Amino acid sequence: MAEYVAPAVVKIVADQAKEYASPYFGYFFSYEKIVEDFTNQREALKSRKQRVDTQVDEAKRQTEIIYDDVDNWLTSAEEELKETQNLKDEIDRVKCFKWCPKWGWRYSLSKKLAEKIPMISKLLETSNFAQVGYRRPLQGIEFITSTGFMDSESSKSAFNQIMEAINAKGVNMIGLHGMPGVGKTTLAKEVGKYAREQKFFDKVVMFTMSQNPDINKIQGKVADIFGLKFETSSQEGKAEELFRSMQRVNKILIIFDDLWEEFKMESIGIPFGDEHEGCKILLITRRQQVCTKMNCKEIQLGILSEDEAWVLFQDKARLEDDCSTLNDVAKEVAAQCKGLPLAIVVVANALKGESLKGWRDANQRFKDSTHLYDEEVLGGVLEPLKLSYDYLKKGINQMTGNHIQMCFLLCSLFPEDEEILIEILIMCGIGVGLFPNFSSIEDKRKKIVEALKKVQKSGLLLETDGADMIRIHDVIRDFSHWLTSTGENRFMVKDTLEKWPHMDESYTAIALWNCSSIIKKFPDKVEFSKLKTLFLEGGRKRNRDFLVVFGTFFEEMKALQVLLLQCVSFPLKGFPSLPNLKTLWCQDCMLKNFSSSLTNMRSLEILALIGTEIDEISEELVKLSALQYIRLNLLRRIPIYFNYSPTHDEGIIFPPGLDLGLSGVEFEEEMNIPPNMVSRLTSLQELHVTTKNNLNLLELKSLSCLTALSLTLSTYQIPLEDFVLPKLQRYAIEVGECYGIIRKAFIRTLYIQDFSSSFSAFNNLFCNVEELNLRNVGGQKNIVPSIDEMGLNDLTSLLLKSCNDMEFLIDTKNDQGSTVAFSNLAELNIESMASLKGLCYGLSPTRFLQNLKEVIINGCEELQVIFQIDKPLMLSNLTELSLHSLPKLKRIWEVKPSHRAIASLQSLKVVRIEYCDNLKTIFSPCLALSMLHLQELYIRYCDRLEQVIGFGQEDEIIENHCWTKLKTLWVVDCQLLKYVFANTLSHRFPLLESLYLKNCPQLLQVFSSREGRDVIGDHILLNVPFLKNLEVSNCPQISCFIVQAQLIEKLVLRNVGNSHQLCNTDVPILNEGCIVVGNHEEVFQVQGRYSFSSIEKLVLMNLLELRVIWNDFAQVVTLENLTTLTLRDCKKLGYIFTYDGSQFITFGGSFHPGV
Repeated sequence: MAEYVAPAVVKIVADQAKEYASPYFGYFFSYEKIVEDFTNQREALKSRKQRVDTQVDEAKRQTEIIYDDVDNWLTSAEEELKETQNLKDEIDRVKCFKWCPKWGWRYSLSKKLAEKIPMISKLLETSNFAQVGYRRPLQGIEFITSTGFMDSESSKSAFNQIMEAINAKGVNMIGLHGMPGVGKTTLAKEVGKYAREQKFFDKVVMFTMSQNPDINKIQGKVADIFGLKFETSSQEGKAEELFRSMQRVNKILIIFDDLWEEFKMESIGIPFGDEHEGCKILLITRRQQVCTKMNCKEIQLGILSEDEAWVLFQDKARLEDDCSTLNDVAKEVAAQCKGLPLAIVVVANALKGESLKGWRDANQRFKDSTHLYDEEVLGGVLEPLKLSYDYLKKGINQMTGNHIQMCFLLCSLFPEDEEILIEILIMCGIGVGLFPNFSSIEDKRKKIVEALKKVQKSGLLLETDGADMIRIHDVIRDFSHWLTSTGENRFMVKDTLEKWPHMDESYTAIALWNCSSIIKKFPDKVEFSKLKTLFLEGGRKRNRDFLVVFGTFFEEMKALQVLLLQCVSFPLKGFPSLPNLKTLWCQDCMLKNFSSSLTNMRSLEILALIGTEIDEISEELVKLSALQYIRLNLLRRIPIYFNYSPTHDEGIIFPPGLDLGLSGVEFEEEMNIPPNMVSRLTSLQELHVTTKNNLNLLELKSLSCLTALSLTLSTYQIPLEDFVLPKLQRYAIEVGECYGIIRKAFIRTLYIQDFSSSFSAFNNLFCNVEELNLRNVGGQKNIVPSIDEMGLNDLTSLLLKSCNDMEFLIDTKNDQGSTVAFSNLAELNIESMASLKGLCYGLSPTRFLQNLKEVIINGCEELQVIFQIDKPLMLSNLTELSLHSLPKLKRIWEVKPSHRAIASLQSLKVVRIEYCDNLKTIFSPCLALSMLHLQELYIRYCDRLEQVIGFGQEDEIIENHCWTKLKTLWVVDCQLLKYVFANTLSHRFPLLESLYLKNCPQLLQVFSSREGRDVIGDHILLNVPFLKNLEVSNCPQISCFIVQAQLIEKLVLRNVGNSHQLCNTDVPILNEGCIVVGNHEEVFQVQGRYSFSSIEKLVLMNLLELRVIWNDFAQVVTLENLTTLTLRDCKKLGYIFTYDGSQFITFGGSFHPGV
């Protein structure tokens, strides 16, 4: 009975004591409450830190810069958790004392806990970060890389003059001028690149002006680079915001490329001169008078010398020195390029591989040319460009050659410096009748793509970052306009019209861009009897600034074949008959009476309505018997008006004057497609409906010519039976609420979300699907054979997310050994799969995962083993592996002794392992030996990790293990790890650039043994000549080691070693200098005048024995790159260095001493 009475007595005594005794008794009598509060608060802090860590990781993956207060909070939280771990352990040890505790211990512990609670609470209060990082300002993308730079005497001279002017006081504006094609833009990119690398400026910005600069577009680009979000919408307001933002940046270089006229910087918001002396402006122009008018420091870029021109020409044409006769002719041809790099490149590309006769013909052509052209616009590049243009049809029949040339000319219809969507070019090309001998759109697409590649190889078109885009150089665009200024194909291209231009009836193609800014309404009628192609654009996709055009405008365009409209509004009522119209492409337009006008376009083959408002899709579409291509992605404007006043009885009361802000709001409605309409479009070859719709899939069976299909579907639209489309070559089908997922135009993709029904409707698609994305798909325990029995061998990309019934990718238990599965899979992404146990249940099928390159697995709670390597070449192409939050994972790889000879990770470059709490080892010895190309290894939050490379079954030592290409090594928060490499004698990492060892309380050393290693005295020596970043933090057990790193830029040593790891022995001084990592008196050991001049950031914290950083000032005479020096809790530090005043020191950073 005492066991029940005693706690009651204690409680009564405690209540009375708390009321009458001093506050100190609270520590004793409130013990249980304090322990509970402490435990809860500490667990909350641990959870909060993990959440912030995850946010920081994600921010870093998005290349964001982490806020300093977030970094500081994480450090403080980390330290607090470490410090309170002992208190938590003490609580756990004495839980057995329930009713008869040790009073002194109880009081002491309670007091310690009570003192910690407010500290933890304060950390929790300050942990609600709205954002952990901010977007890294754009780096002036155009000059991150500049290819094709010719290091000539003229470019060297101009470069040096520009750099002198940039550094000169009183020079704010520099003007670089030269002939078109001489390489001004390329040189400007080199200047920007060099200025950034040398850190001459805080910001370097480059953008293109062109003949008709779009101020709003330029302002937006500058704002992106400076990380500014505009609060105003007017051009003047944006200029003022940019002005204020840029004034806050000390040193800025702004490069204006392709300037044609005198320009006021104030219109953009560029401060310079007296308003901002740190802002330098570099103008690039063909016209010297522009530099003069704008009071620039004028610098001319000259042409290449004869020898320089020949070297470039020989390289681009791939000419060998031993072909003397051909080279003699080629030198004459090269001389005709007048020393202009652009001309040299295009001519060399055109003649590459030609016979001697071909070279002689080209040379004679140059000699016969009349040189009638605009010297200012095209200068000496016209004849070389004309030669390259004519060579597009050399060696092929006349019609094909003409069509290749027309592909090039079509590119010149688009705005200057615009990245052109290849799909639009293809549809315009089909509309004007290119490659008529090919009947299918797919075949014509292939021919046009081939033609564009040929033009690109000739140097007349430029690559872009996206494979589906193309771009044309401004000089080559001018050349194209010169070509089409006369002759059979006459083009007119205008940008930003101020008035209606003079029109010649003989034009065959007209492109009018950005018209609505000044001209709001076009003429009612114009006469263009020969016009075949018309591009009209309203407000450059901004604020839906529509250009208003009436149907009568098109009455006299009977020959029109291609009509491309963007931001145009016109009523189609009364729309004239256009009997030859083949392509109608409308983007962000407003078309009224659309359906009733379709009968006037009987020859229409291509119809694209993208972001376009129409009244309806009607059965009138069936009357377009020639229709082969439909692309529909509609937005309809729905005005909502509230003229209704509800009564109290209706339960709704709107206050007077309440504005709900819904008028004119755009909604994407479900597009209503009339039943049985699609099935009657029997000529249809491509159907792309990427908006919500009510299409009946079974209607597609009637489309015997269908080769390409893009659909967005709801789950209720999926039939129970398979829809077979025998000619289908490409498709992108989305099922469920996954609208707008990335679409790749030229592969077969299938995205299914929130689906638990039968997959039989997709049987035909699974046969050749290339990209499969399954999200929240239920009822399937595996993919093969449950979803597909054929093995998905065309599949290259697989994403699985939240398919909680799925246990394996493939089940081979009942297989007879004949299955081939996932043989071409290159990308595997698995996330939040609650039941996933492994990839394969049973023996691996033939060629399983042999082409796999990238694996990401995240949040799979039941996964214990990932890869069973039991087939040759399995995983031999794997380059990147990322594993995150796999709490039960025991082994990444399972390799039986009989399969060790075939196990290979020979292509693996990047490994990331995070939050795998049960993982004890990462690589087996046989796999580690095969990893010859490993470059990056990240290991974080693996609490039970004991070995990076396991000992295997016989505890073998790897004598020659050497990851010679390793550049980055991170080991963070691994509680049990004692050695990073415990069983390898080799320790050379000749290319290592970054080494991070953080929060590893048991870590003793990087390597487990000194045997066979480079040793200095009693200390292991790491020879890492390219190391730039070294951080060792919160590794209190680690013993000293020495690092030779002459290029170090960032060094952080925090809580490294304790009194038991004190380095009492002297460290011998090396000729090249070294860094001592550990609890030592001196960080830098240097011989003679060597200095760590590359170092930018130095942080030293909680180094108990540190007495001096540099022992001699002569060692640190050059610290021009040091920006941050932080010292904290180095209690024995007497001085940083000694200084006798005889030498000069440069230090441009900040010093942060700590208490």
